[in-house]
Amino acid sequence: MIRIVIADDHTLFAKGIEGLLEEHDDLVVLEIFPNGQKLVDYLKTHDVDVVLTDLNMPVLDGFGVLSHIALDPYRAKVIVLSMYDEEKIFKEAIQKGADGFILKDADPDELVYTIREVYEGRHVLNFQRVVEQAQPNTFFDSFRDKYRLSRREVQIVSMIKDGNTSKDIADILGLSPSTIETHRKNIHQKLGVSTRVELVNKAYEMKL
Repeated sequence: MIRIVIADDHTLFAKGIEGLLEEHDDLVVLEIFPNGQKLVDYLKTHDVDVVLTDLNMPVLDGFGVLSHIALDPYRAKVIVLSMYDEEKIFKEAIQKGADGFILKDADPDELVYTIREVYEGRHVLNFQRVVEQAQPNTFFDSFRDKYRLSRREVQIVSMIKDGNTSKDIADILGLSPSTIETHRKNIHQKLGVSTRVELVNKAYEMKL
């Protein structure tokens, strides 16, 4: 079980994240905090695996949270949730110790996968990947909506159709091969296919 806390002064957003995460059996949200100071105080007496923190908060902002957590030898992993796809902000967050960085308008599945990757210590920090999380694509989105695929899953279907192996895809996207295999398993289940050939045929059928 991955123990998570959220710091964000937008209560509705934080509650939405909580509801999303608790749909997964391996994730549990322990607490939600309206500012970074309450989060830091909580961490002094509670064991937490992953912190999700906004950057813009009253009392103590996300950068302050990162600075405090960096001093703890048993520190929790920290993923920044941001509205800003600016490389300067990304680099500052990483320099202050962020283990992950995800845009608030990214696909929900991206957040779940990022939490698991960060928790397991296999997340690759890459600004281009962050930007791509929320880039719109009309055709991808219609395909995604029809089959209930995430944006990342549609991207992987397209790459498989183009002849890429799981290792190729992992290298291109900056993900681990095991993460790609998990994606492929979910894709097979959602599309009702069991082999790569069936998957490719489905992609051609949908003109992906």
